[in-house]
Amino acid sequence: MLQMPAPKTDGVERRALVTGGELRVAQGNDGIGTAVGYAVLWNNRTDIGGWWTEQFAPGCFTRSLGEADVVALHSHDDARPVGRRSRGTLRLNEDTRGLAFENDLPDTNDGRDLKVQLDRGDIEGMSFRFRARREEWDETVDPPLRTIHEADLVEITYTAFPAYPDTEAGMRSLEMARTERRQHNKSGALARLRMRTSQRERKI
Repeated sequence: MLQMPAPKTDGVERRALVTGGELRVAQGNDGIGTAVGYAVLWNNRTDIGGWWTEQFAPGCFTRSLGEADVVALHSHDDARPVGRRSRGTLRLNEDTRGLAFENDLPDTNDGRDLKVQLDRGDIEGMSFRFRARREEWDETVDPPLRTIHEADLVEITYTAFPAYPDTEAGMRSLEMARTERRQHNKSGALARLRMRTSQRERKI
């Protein structure tokens, strides 16, 4: 397995998590309600378009949550925020299971609609966007397994139609890992060749 930093790119990736009835609305003080659930589950292997499987290691967002703000959106639309961590309307907590959230829904069209949609089960999961900082590729299995050890969380979002996972940044990372492995294997082979040559010369 090869551990490595993410490639130098600003590529943000999108993933979806469907948790069924675990995503729900609890009664809020303002009468609208508080959406609660998980945005990410640890070590939950997900197929990424057949290219690789992927999992998020426990605590991979700890550094990000200490440095950056996170917003909750409707349908990945920047113009439709429904919560923000820096304003206290979105609370995120890494526990033993995953990244849990509580989102006080606003008294807006989106907030009221989300309450109804979550209560009815029309929306059963969350989507989230992240930027990998440190990851590990295991190509001893097929397809390769990608483990995200550290990442920046950009947003969580409510959507009935999770987008197909973005693969561009991940594909660049996989190719970078393979290139580094080839270079490592080549340098290792050259070192072994030099050692054997030196041993033969000493015998002569």
